[in-house]
Amino acid sequence: MVKFFRDFYCEEEGMGTVEIVIIIAVLVAIALIFKNTITDFATILMENVFNTTNAEDATSSNTGSLMNSAGE
Repeated sequence: MVKFFRDFYCEEEGMGTVEIVIIIAVLVAIALIFKNTITDFATILMENVFNTTNAEDATSSNTGSLMNSAGE
């Protein structure tokens, strides 16, 4: 019986799956914590990509907007 539990403890077949599930859970938690920041960044990025005609204008206006949203 002790050998069974020792072998079960040392077996590593499912470890890859467990690691992937933990990584996904951490990424989801980070996304939920920073949801507003990520949404604001994506909104600013999409506005600059689709609302400007000149790439130089997008670069100059994007820098100020990102600095203000980052709290600097």
